[in-house]
Amino acid sequence: MRLLLLTTLLATLLGRERVAGDDDLDYCFGKDAERLQTRHFSSKTAYQIVKGTNIDKQYQVPNCEPKKMWIFHRHGTRLPTVNTIKEAPRLEDLRDLIVQNYRQLRTKPDTDALCTEDLLGIRMWKWNASITVDMEQHLTSQGYEDLRGTAKLYQRYYPTVLPSRYNDTYYLFRHTDTQRTTQSFRGFAEGLFGEGNLAAAADIPDEDLLLRPYDYCPDFKDKNYKGEGSEYQKYRSSALWNQTKSDIARRLGFTVLAEDDIKLMFDMCRYEQAWQVDRTSVWCAAFLPEHVTVLEYAEDLKYYYGSGYGFEENTRFNCRAVQDMLARLSSPVSPHVVAYFAHSTGLQTLLTALGINKDDVPLRADNYDAMASRRWMTSLLGPFAGNFVAVKYDCPAELEKEKVVFFLNQNAVQLDWCNVGLCNWSDVLEKYKTIAQANCDEYYCRSGATIGQTFSLLATVLLAAIVYLMH
Repeated sequence: MRLLLLTTLLATLLGRERVAGDDDLDYCFGKDAERLQTRHFSSKTAYQIVKGTNIDKQYQVPNCEPKKMWIFHRHGTRLPTVNTIKEAPRLEDLRDLIVQNYRQLRTKPDTDALCTEDLLGIRMWKWNASITVDMEQHLTSQGYEDLRGTAKLYQRYYPTVLPSRYNDTYYLFRHTDTQRTTQSFRGFAEGLFGEGNLAAAADIPDEDLLLRPYDYCPDFKDKNYKGEGSEYQKYRSSALWNQTKSDIARRLGFTVLAEDDIKLMFDMCRYEQAWQVDRTSVWCAAFLPEHVTVLEYAEDLKYYYGSGYGFEENTRFNCRAVQDMLARLSSPVSPHVVAYFAHSTGLQTLLTALGINKDDVPLRADNYDAMASRRWMTSLLGPFAGNFVAVKYDCPAELEKEKVVFFLNQNAVQLDWCNVGLCNWSDVLEKYKTIAQANCDEYYCRSGATIGQTFSLLATVLLAAIVYLMH
């Protein structure tokens, strides 16, 4: 009996010591095997973490044969912008202050404190000084692998559409005038054709109105999507936002922490996670999972009004890409595979033009809780290397002879006017008829393409429609 009482007393004392000293009850990023918050890093989310896993069940269409493919691919993981690279050394100062808070000033919070592993990780962190401003936004090695991997995956499921021998008539590639999209194209080409391939991209026009229309449209740039009075700014003035900033500061041992410092830590967390998907960034430990979703919603608000359904004109903006897709897939002649390599704004405005992942209720500053299951979640829509793929099928034994499946990041897109992801091509042409017949300058941005360019693209669409009807 005495032995039992002694054992019980000892276990109780050890338990108290563990709670007080080892932070077992607090969240520890270093011990979290799942780290689900890494799926909520908005446009800086790693593709490998959120890509679809059910394509093997979605690509096969009974009694149909895949014939054509149209791809709009965001570039892979990149390095930071100039400003972030310049500010990054500031993180070493924050690192030292956090360690000082915990070890000298004793301002470690009683709850939600950093665990020993996370504090040690932050203490050991150093900025990679080899990343200099002349490398800003360059594609990383992981970004190259992102694109090489998506090419290999789609080729595995569609070997007849994506042959491994390059033919400049069969394939059409094009990228924007940036290092990250150029290298993304090369990574994708290597995935299809192997090293040392001769794949070439089309010339880049002086005004790239197809892949970067937003660069030439003042109307698009001038809308208030994140300025004073915007939902984005309202959210960043809300009680939830301010409490989250306070909680983050408290977790790191500060009374107050500048919002710019919080943003810098969050950006580094997201970049480093995307650069090495099999490892983790120690700066992610600065945030509890619930902090991350609050920060993510701010990003979603910004993009929702900047490139998404927040402004009605955004749904009409990227008509050139939609016209191009309809024309290329309607035509019975080559190119059979069209692949474009561009940016997040282009991908988001394309999805918006197509009505993909539209919520019934608009995202606002005051409905964060209600929108927890929202469809407009940029972490899933447009991560690094995000891609939209349209696969055209011939179905000679079916009543509808032509069908299409749209994929977004390797997931079949579910549209309420299609059958579990499979759409009749005639329904697609009818659904997007207004865009197909539009003059893109007048449809949204009058300051965009020249009359000649617009007429040429409209002529292509009309010719493709005629060929389709005759076919």
